Amino acid sequence: MNKVIEIGRIATDIESKVTQSGISWATFKIAVNRRFKNAEGKRDADFIPVVAWRQTADYVKQYGHKGDRVAVCGSVQVRSYDAQDGQKRYVTEINADEIELLGSRSENAQTSTQAQSMEQQGFTEVDDSDTLPF
Repeated sequence: MNKVIEIGRIATDIESKVTQSGISWATFKIAVNRRFKNAEGKRDADFIPVVAWRQTADYVKQYGHKGDRVAVCGSVQVRSYDAQDGQKRYVTEINADEIELLGSRSENAQTSTQAQSMEQQGFTEVDDSDTLPF
């Protein structure tokens, strides 16, 4: 089974093209934080290439922007090509089946500001998921 789900931020401008047969496709990279912190106490990020085709490509090109949080579901694909210097190069990328935009940086900042405002007014967010019977 070849299935991958990544959540991160769009790290590059989205490039879209159309094949000679009229099929649209788009490429971009997503920055995904690693689960563990490095020696300096910071989380490193991996920049993963993504390829989307047809309606998925049209969707991400129209609505996605650099910095937006995104979920990508698809499969890992390894392809090769011959570079100009004659060397064979390999590229590992996600071939996206589904892309869901999770919010822009400004929307996330607005949510954070609203939470800070609630705290200043004396409200405290309560996590009651452990006490609910369902």
